[in-house]
Amino acid sequence: MTQHNIPFQVIDWTKIEPSKHAGEKGSALWNTLQLPGLRIRIVTYSAGYVADHWCQKGHIVHCLQGELITEHENGERYTLKEGMTYVVSDNLSSHRSVAKQQVKLLIVDGDFLQSR
Repeated sequence: MTQHNIPFQVIDWTKIEPSKHAGEKGSALWNTLQLPGLRIRIVTYSAGYVADHWCQKGHIVHCLQGELITEHENGERYTLKEGMTYVVSDNLSSHRSVAKQQVKLLIVDGDFLQSR
């Protein structure tokens, strides 16, 4: 795994232009900071959002506002409420996000989550 040095910085999310991503239902707005080997996002899912794919990627997901349902392809479901976090490495689950109401998340992913 490549090591990256990230200098100290303050992120003003209001100055990062959001990009819109369609789900199977609803949409997501991503404010993304991309660094070498690391992606940090504030993601807002619209009410009724359902992801358009099963994700194998590793993430650290922290719920800032609202409530997120994480569905696993095997049928398991987990509810992430405001102040809760989930963590998973790459290729260790097949999951997708569902939001009944609008939800705002901090999502961190990158090379450090590659499974070994």
